[in-house]
Amino acid sequence: MLRVPRIGPGRPRKKTDSQAAHLRKGSRRGRPPAFGLERYKNRNTAERAINRLKNARAVATRDYKRGYVYLGAATAAALVIWLRT
Repeated sequence: MLRVPRIGPGRPRKKTDSQAAHLRKGSRRGRPPAFGLERYKNRNTAERAINRLKNARAVATRDYKRGYVYLGAATAAALVIWLRT
């Protein structure tokens, strides 16, 4: 049984359920992160690379009908990005 602090006579400041949940959560409170830090770093790198490719207008709009032509344009855009950095 949890003791609920009171300032004076009357209602307690917190409900026992919320106080029990607070104790279960621990000192960090809240939900633990559902992702690994290393995995997030790799995902962030991949997303940034894709966004850089999207800055090339031909790659972003996908003007080409054929897949191999689009792949060539994406490769050329990646090469330009690589040479700039």
